[in-house]
Amino acid sequence: MGWTILGYVVLGVILLAAVYFIAAYNSFISLRNKFEEANATVDVYCKKRYDLIPNLVETVKGYAKHEEQTFMKVVEARANAMQSKTSAESQANETALEGALKSLFAIAENYPDLKANQGFLDLQSQLSGIESEIASARKYYNAIVKNFNTKTQTIPSSIVASICKFEKQPYYEVMEEERQNVKVSF
Repeated sequence: MGWTILGYVVLGVILLAAVYFIAAYNSFISLRNKFEEANATVDVYCKKRYDLIPNLVETVKGYAKHEEQTFMKVVEARANAMQSKTSAESQANETALEGALKSLFAIAENYPDLKANQGFLDLQSQLSGIESEIASARKYYNAIVKNFNTKTQTIPSSIVASICKFEKQPYYEVMEEERQNVKVSF
């Protein structure tokens, strides 16, 4: 009779461990699918931005024909961003594209007729909206990745993560150049 009770206890512990393992595994799968979906959403908004950029460059080109180097930087940065293969590469290329677009808008500041052009204003407004959507999508992605990473690093779920090879995922981060203080002088 003593072995029977001990056998049931051992069987109960094994059963509880198996149920926990399955639940933790399913939770990891759910979180992984969410951050993959969130990353795909960022890609969709970036694609919208990529599609808008040629129109924006052409509009500015009509007013600032001698700014060819800036236009080439924007086009090159767009191409690099579209060809990114990894999240880290995408982040670096997106940062370069954002910098190139800032240069393009800085040029636009020097042309009052361009700043008053309704087509340019519409494109600028659309781009601003897309940038907000990208920022929101990145924020959502980072929240999901935080949950996933916390789960991969806390006990006992870290044991399941280790067995099933779930690894910590990268966040979307601000690149070092963007962390610098903005210099304002009068």
